Amino acid sequence: AFRKLHRLELVNNSILVKLIVCLTGMPGSGKSTIVSALKTKGFEALNLGDGVRAEAKRRNLEPTGDNLGKLMLELREKNGPGAIAALLTEPIKNSQSKVIIIDGVRSTAEIEVLKNVGSVKLLSIEATADTRYKFLSSRGRSDDPTTREKFEERDNRELGVGIGESIAIADETISNSNITLDELTELAYKVIEKWTDT
Repeated sequence: AFRKLHRLELVNNSILVKLIVCLTGMPGSGKSTIVSALKTKGFEALNLGDGVRAEAKRRNLEPTGDNLGKLMLELREKNGPGAIAALLTEPIKNSQSKVIIIDGVRSTAEIEVLKNVGSVKLLSIEATADTRYKFLSSRGRSDDPTTREKFEERDNRELGVGIGESIAIADETISNSNITLDELTELAYKVIEKWTDT
């Protein structure tokens, strides 16, 4: 099954369209955890937040949650609601992988941008607010919230850019509740395997 997911199939001497698996869900739901595990299985993964972090570095901005949040909103205001996804179109086009995992899709506009470079499927990861806060406050990334107030601010910012819509239209949803990392990864892998069979 693993080889089947990764081989490049030729039809009429042209490579089949890439499958772009977009992970969506509120911050701390387990998206990046799933991505890390899938990368160990050989999948290529890109993170929408990495594009924002790279832009912050280019501008010599400290990558705090506030700075990255403001920059994300500025890029969207200047270049449209799909601006962050547009930062990934070239890396996707240049990839040799048949399946690419995108971590952190926030809006339907970003999904529309990605549809221009491949066949898009949306996988939503759900977790309770308490689970998400515990995870984020212990993860230690520069933009992670250190207080419940900051956590709620971040949630509201994400909801403000349309993440609720992308969660609502997901092709599949996985609940990250009372399961192990291995179980969570296996659920995601089975969904992706099903999508590559269609």
